[in-house]
Amino acid sequence: MKRVETDNLESIEHYRMTVAPDPCPAPGEVLIRIAACGVGYVDALEALGRYQVKPALPHVPGQEVSGWVEALGPGVSGFAPGDRVMTQVHGGFAELTVAPADVLVAIPDGMAFTQAAGFKINYLTALHALRDRGQLQPGETLLVIGAAGGVGSAAVQVGKCLGAKVIAVASTAAKRAFAQALGADHGVDPTAGDFRQQLRELCGQKGPDVVFDPVCGVLFEPAFRALTWGGRHLVVGFAGGEIPALRANLPLLKGASLTGVDVRQFLLYEPDKGGRHLRELLQWVAQGQLVPPIGKVFGFEQFIPALEFALTGAGLGKTVIQISQRS
Repeated sequence: MKRVETDNLESIEHYRMTVAPDPCPAPGEVLIRIAACGVGYVDALEALGRYQVKPALPHVPGQEVSGWVEALGPGVSGFAPGDRVMTQVHGGFAELTVAPADVLVAIPDGMAFTQAAGFKINYLTALHALRDRGQLQPGETLLVIGAAGGVGSAAVQVGKCLGAKVIAVASTAAKRAFAQALGADHGVDPTAGDFRQQLRELCGQKGPDVVFDPVCGVLFEPAFRALTWGGRHLVVGFAGGEIPALRANLPLLKGASLTGVDVRQFLLYEPDKGGRHLRELLQWVAQGQLVPPIGKVFGFEQFIPALEFALTGAGLGKTVIQISQRS
């Protein structure tokens, strides 16, 4: 099989397409033919050794894949060759992978492989953040920063499914239009005048109830200051680069909370709840209540441009590499 790997994390240019032996499923495992692999900002950081944990070498990028079952390992039941599935793996930039059968999830009818490859992490992050950590209620106002990115666009859609009014913050007119096409009620240009005043006008001179912030950049403090009394600011990631700080008196003065969201640890400590959340999200997809957008799609041979593009944060939705097509 073909796969992408490197022994040097200094540059994306060091990644090469190689040929490796086909993996063989062990007992309890399934062999998957990968159709598509999601490529996010974190994947690009990890590919350069800049993420929280440096990967072992040789490193094969990619952690979220969709595809179909190629073969079953001994003792596996509940799946058959040809079944469409999604899962998380180590090394998704490859034609084949193996995964434990108990972490595979069936893809609903009508959901494309390119949609499924960018679904689980972003949409689970959004639902866990908004429901469990932010306690978002129907009728409340949700502010989404970076609303056109993979996790931001998921938050826009999940927020609407939970009954919130959604204000999307994005840096360009195209990104704001994209977020509004996904259901956002308003789009805000953070550079067009007084940011907090724009929010007050959209929130009836109050402020948002919940801020979903995967960027934590220059808008971090202004967004927190804009919260209404009892508001919740969700720290989802640091795509903005340098990690900001907040004066400790601000949560006191606003009766507000600053709350961290880590979907990796959520799934580690609360796997049953994570499974219920994912089933609910996929039910929304099956019912047509949730339609995940397809971001920019790259061919397998374009793995370097795909990683570079994901690192820029310029994409609309989740970037995807299409690896195999079903004949």
